[in-house]
This record gives sequence, structure tokens and C-alpha cells, in this order.
Amino acid sequence: MTDRRTVLAGLVSLPLLSTRGMAVPVARIERIDSALDRIVDPSSPIEILANGFRWAEGPVWVPGQDCLIFTDPPANIAWRWKQGEGAKPFLSPAGYQGKVPPGVREAGLNGLAIDAKGTLVAADSGTRAIVRIDLHTRRRTILADRFQGKRFNSPNDLCIAPSGTIYFTDPPYGLTDGDTSPLRELDHNGLYRLTSDGDVTLLDGQHRRPNGVALSPDGRTLYLALSDEERPEVVAYDLDANGLPVGQRQFRDMRPQHVEGRPGLPDGIKVAPDGHVFATGPGGVHVCSAQGALLGIIATGKAIANCCIDAKGGYLYLTSSAMLARVALKPAG
Repeated sequence: MTDRRTVLAGLVSLPLLSTRGMAVPVARIERIDSALDRIVDPSSPIEILANGFRWAEGPVWVPGQDCLIFTDPPANIAWRWKQGEGAKPFLSPAGYQGKVPPGVREAGLNGLAIDAKGTLVAADSGTRAIVRIDLHTRRRTILADRFQGKRFNSPNDLCIAPSGTIYFTDPPYGLTDGDTSPLRELDHNGLYRLTSDGDVTLLDGQHRRPNGVALSPDGRTLYLALSDEERPEVVAYDLDANGLPVGQRQFRDMRPQHVEGRPGLPDGIKVAPDGHVFATGPGGVHVCSAQGALLGIIATGKAIANCCIDAKGGYLYLTSSAMLARVALKPAG
């Protein structure tokens, strides 16, 4: 496909799924602190790579294949995007395998990660489980689907520690009636820890809407986004040597942007190798220092569900509403 681009207000449109590009006039990179200049150039264009999805989510870079996999949970499809090839269906159905039962709102996969063996690990909202999927054979293995004998609500996001331990969240977004769904078996929306031997531990069941989750480079801080209109913030847990929380603190308060009416809520989080944090929230991706100071906001004009960094650290990929986009990052150092 020819690489036809149109530029409008700092946004570059690459029509890969449709013949017509899409431009968002309010797309911009808002510079709040000069430290942002070491991460991304505020004048960088935001490129649209593909569009036409119901709700793009969960992007993860696959180093061995030099491609991106992302999901569309309502459509139950996982997509594969590669430079020069565009976005193509990779798994369909991606999550629930069969006729979707009544009461399930999002049957597909949501958050994705790649483990040390190069296998895809996913929060499967439709199956209500954490699953492992072989990228070559597409074979699926359920790693966990219950806590104390009760089915999860709808696993939403996850991250993997070097030890192989998986941290994941379980809000009720995948259920049509949310907290009041008759399919619900647990009375909380949890943050969990899944060890390599299959042990599931509830780390925190007090949050109303736990969502995106990520680890600091040293593995001693766990970040959690709260997609809560009454508490739109990112919290941080200090972890001990065993990867268990020993304290909780506010990392980033997104109330000011929420009050302004900017689109979106705290959602996906990714952490760069040097420790700075990309946290999606009201207005776009909040680029933060490792201490939680807001350096800038990357905005597409629409809610951004999640993001990820490619293997070389050259781009930040954004799943924003119906589209996949990216912005160039500056080389580390």
C-alpha cells in the first residue's frame, strides 16, 4: 500500500485499513516541563497507523517478529501491525472461543505482554482468565481463571516480572451489567499476583476500578491506574524482595485534567527503561518522571486506552479509541 500522508495540526495520517486518512485537529504534544524534551520532541507529529476499530487496546511489541499486536475487545479480534504491511487480523476470535454467552460485553483479549520465552500472555476478558498463547501455533493455555474457587470478573491488564510472576487486574468491564452482573462470583475488583507455579494472591481488593498495571525497571514499584471517575489517579505500591506490596502511595493525580473535561480516564501504563512513566489518562498519555511529576501530555483528541514502546525505544504506540497511532521518541541518553 502506498504511504500517502496528510498533515494537520501536528498529526500525520497513514491510512492502512481504509483508503482515506483520518486527521484529528486537536492532536498535539503538550509540553509542561522542559525535561519532556529529553523523551519526546513536542513538535513531533502523531501518526495514525490504522483506524476503524470498535475500541483499540492492549498493544505489545513482539521483538522477535518486529511487529505490534493489539486488541479490539468488543470485536473479539487481535490485530498484528508491521511496518510496510499495515494492520491485519491475527486472532479471531481472540478471547472467548465460541458463541459468546449472554451478559458478556467484551469477549476479546485486553491487556497483552510477552514473557521471557517470547510467548504472548493475555488478560482474556471474554474467557475471564489469564491465558498464554503460542504465537506460532496459536495454542491457548489457561494460567488462572479463579480465585479461591470463584471465577474472575473480566481480567483487564497485566505485566510480567523478570521472575515470571504476573500482576493483573480484574475489574468488571467485560460484563454487561458490571458490578451488578449475575455472572459475577467475586465481591471485589482485584489486583492480583500470579506466580509461575499457579498460585494466585489477592494484593488489593479495595479499589472500585483497578485497570492498567506496570512495574518499574528495578521491579520494586508496581503502578496501578484507577479508572474511577471519583478517584482518577495512578497509585504506586512499594514491593519487597518477594514482589509483595509493603506500602501504597499516590503517584499521579489526574483530577485536574478530568475536571477540565478532557477525554479518557487513567487506563494503561508503560514504564521506560530509565524509569519515566507513560500513563494514559484524561487528555492523553501523561508523561511522568519516575517520581510522578507531570512532564507533558501526548494527545490525539480522543481517549487513549493504552500504549507501549518498541524494542529499540524509537516509538511510543498508542491505542486511541478507534485507531492505532504512534509518536517518535528520542534516543535514550
